[in-house]
Amino acid sequence: MNPVVLIPARLSATRLPNKPLADIHGEPMIVHVWRRAVEADAAPVWIATDAPAIAEAVQAAGGQAVLTGTDHPSGSDRIFEALGRIDPEGRFDTVLNVQGDLPTVMPATLRAALTPLADAEVALGTAVAEIVREEERTAPSVVKMVGSPLGGGRFRALYFTRATAPWGEGPLYHHIGLYAWRRTALARFVALPPSPLERREKLEQLRALEAGMRIDAMQVAEVPLGVDTPEDLERARGLLRGRAIPAREA
Repeated sequence: MNPVVLIPARLSATRLPNKPLADIHGEPMIVHVWRRAVEADAAPVWIATDAPAIAEAVQAAGGQAVLTGTDHPSGSDRIFEALGRIDPEGRFDTVLNVQGDLPTVMPATLRAALTPLADAEVALGTAVAEIVREEERTAPSVVKMVGSPLGGGRFRALYFTRATAPWGEGPLYHHIGLYAWRRTALARFVALPPSPLERREKLEQLRALEAGMRIDAMQVAEVPLGVDTPEDLERARGLLRGRAIPAREA
């Protein structure tokens, strides 16, 4: 594989306006996410954004950013445009899509999402963590992966749902929104219309499953904090307090 990490980021957010530029100990949140991706040491890292202010913040920290259109319906569409802009020759055959609101994500989690693509039959790799809090088993905000274990902490994903599933005794798995795409799979995905189950569950990855794409997931030790509200932002500040953040080149 010859991967690249792309982090989509936009300013418009209803619950936390200007979220990517929210300050966490003197740096914008998007810079913290960029640093976690660089620390993973898996591939070159780019921010894909429609906002010059985000690009400037990342570049000031030593990172790389590419400007995209403003009308993309999803992060997947944004990174597909970005990929064409930074690599029109097609040198990168794998794309790791990292959400821009995960400032505490562990580098090992990012690397794990790429692991399933060592299998030529897999179109997408992702990550899951076992649910340990009882209230998360029934929370619709927690997306569950239903999959067949393949050994070594790897699963073949059969479905993703906001419901409590599967039924019966046994662990449930929290899906983490990181996607490692084969470039060919991403191109096919963005050309497809939203699928019926995708629209019903409001889960983009179901479009890939309904189109017959294979998704495998690796189990990891964390569920990274996704920052969506002012309360989440305060939690992120607490988790990152006192952490030394050295300057790094992308």
